[in-house]
Amino acid sequence: MAEDEVTPEQLAAIAAENEEPEPVNYKPPAQKTVKEIHELDKDDESLRKYKEALLGSGVTESDPSVPNVQVTQMSLICESAPNPLVLDLQGDLEAFKKQAFVLKEGVEYKIKISFKVNREIVSGLKYVQETCRKGMKIDKSDYMVGSYGPRPTEYDFLTTMEEAPKGVLARGNYYIKSMFTDDDKHDHLSWEWNLNIKKDWKD
Repeated sequence: MAEDEVTPEQLAAIAAENEEPEPVNYKPPAQKTVKEIHELDKDDESLRKYKEALLGSGVTESDPSVPNVQVTQMSLICESAPNPLVLDLQGDLEAFKKQAFVLKEGVEYKIKISFKVNREIVSGLKYVQETCRKGMKIDKSDYMVGSYGPRPTEYDFLTTMEEAPKGVLARGNYYIKSMFTDDDKHDHLSWEWNLNIKKDWKD
């Protein structure tokens, strides 16, 4: 069988295997600004120190024209990869549709998302990934990233270890839609990219 000759029935079977249960309804708490949090219970010394450890000692003034959450980079972390697999998410997002990451079948990898929080605490950040093949959605993954306060340096989020599919039917091109969102359903960044599963790194 030639590479990428998977039938719609086989794709439907893969999609059914990857079906995940609906997430539990979660109601996030009311949002407070960093300034409001610093002002709360300011006479309580131990609480003040705890908040400083989490949020820094003062309210940072950052450029209001810059988004509160900036997603800067996505990397595929794979020890056996011959070259780094990195997407600069501050560049031309359309260009990613014309190129593809190559992964050797069966290798283990993690996805790393680098992002900055500039002004206010953001709660319930999530990384959502939809995988399609030949126009059919075969998998959807939701990763809970967590809640983060503003700081000048970037945060890195790593997914759990994934294994690239393997076998003749698994080889070929996968079209992936990625989204970085939060509890309030803010779309901080969406991007599309391609993953090509091959028999070897330089097949």
